[in-house]
Amino acid sequence: MDYTTITLQIRDNVALITLNRPDKFNALNGQMRAELTHAIRAAPKDGARVVVLTGAGKAFCSGQDLGDRANAVDADLERTLREEYGPLVLAITECPVPTISAVNGPAAGAGANLALAADVVIATESAYFLQAFTRIGLLPDAGGTWALPRQMGIAKAMGAAMFAEKISARQADEWGMIWEAVPDDDFAALWQARAAHLAQGPTEAYKAVKTAIRQSFENDLDGQLSAEAQLQGACGKTRDFQEGVMAFLEKRPAKFEGR
Repeated sequence: MDYTTITLQIRDNVALITLNRPDKFNALNGQMRAELTHAIRAAPKDGARVVVLTGAGKAFCSGQDLGDRANAVDADLERTLREEYGPLVLAITECPVPTISAVNGPAAGAGANLALAADVVIATESAYFLQAFTRIGLLPDAGGTWALPRQMGIAKAMGAAMFAEKISARQADEWGMIWEAVPDDDFAALWQARAAHLAQGPTEAYKAVKTAIRQSFENDLDGQLSAEAQLQGACGKTRDFQEGVMAFLEKRPAKFEGR
């Protein structure tokens, strides 16, 4: 697929997907949603062991491009969410390798919730998150009503959704929305180091971590213990487990193959 609204680069097993409409603050139109979904699904098949999402220019993503249609008020929002946003969010959450959102600037509306769908969110301190939906008479979508209460708790999620106020990267860090907020000058080097670490790690173990943690909200303790046992049994049969044990015994860094 030829990409016109994003760029995709795979280097050293790291897939860097950049939302590339800086003149529109990387607002999401139909073409971008299709390209993002395709790129996220394709990257692991092309050798990526981690997928990073970031934005070109000053913003991560300003959300839905309200100028994408001749008359945004007449848009079929249910169809758009079911057929375009839903598959995109699932492509991120179900990606078989770790996903990182490197939030380089403001993330608003659906853009905020796409960022929060990643396994790890790293934001520059000058960035912010904004659930802007009620400003135009809507509720958070693109998975926002699923992610926010799990990451922030119900009280903070309700306030964020209803008041539609900016949440600074530092607040997001303190509230548990994201993994970390870092100084602007250190941002690029830090997320690149995080991505490199995951790209060299035990891919099957990371996949099992993603599965177990996401399933935990649906299981009782007994069910979760069973899921852990099943997943751990599979991890114990991988070459990475054998390498990890040998490296520990030999007091050397492990060299994981991702299988």
